[in-house]
Amino acid sequence: MSALESSSWKVTYPPSLDFGQQLTHEQLYNSMQSTMSRHQGGPVWLFAYGSLIWRPECNSVERQRARVHGYHRGLYLWSHEHRGTPETPGLVFGLDRGGSCSGFAYRLDESNLDDSLMALWQREMPYPAYRPHWLNCRLGDGSKVQALGFVLERHLPCYAGNLPDTLLSQILASAKGRYGTTRDYVEQTLNALRSHQMPDRNLEARFRRCHKLREV
Repeated sequence: MSALESSSWKVTYPPSLDFGQQLTHEQLYNSMQSTMSRHQGGPVWLFAYGSLIWRPECNSVERQRARVHGYHRGLYLWSHEHRGTPETPGLVFGLDRGGSCSGFAYRLDESNLDDSLMALWQREMPYPAYRPHWLNCRLGDGSKVQALGFVLERHLPCYAGNLPDTLLSQILASAKGRYGTTRDYVEQTLNALRSHQMPDRNLEARFRRCHKLREV
């Protein structure tokens, strides 16, 4: 694929990516333990904003609609394996600073919590692209909980940021990795949100704009 450059955004596609070394099992375990040491006690909740909505990883005993403030969902993380390749990177969702985000909160099963958390870390943190963080989360029943979420690290090369529509439309049309295309990933997330009456209207509008660009 030829490089596509936006002079206003100074973005070149495909980018030169360096995800670094995959985390070892020991590093994953240490990250998990460090994160859990900051938990304030009580049930462990997980906030799902992307594929965890429609393909959850952990055993849970309760699920509620939820919203976090101070972070929003965006296609801001390059994917060189799951939804793209090094030659044609795709994108996946992450939580970035500002705004708010709707999703689901899962109350994790305490009986096998360590196994569930390790499975989650192996899925979300094979590379240190995210920062595990305890989010202030309001549940559908009005209560507030501390929920585990994975937020983006802006300083890393895998952070794509808010790309222009012209580039995003190209990625949606071409990027495909081990688990399918970026486009399918986005559509599954949009469909899941829509089916639970909490559509992401900004993302819906952007997806429609990119689809029209491909038709021109």
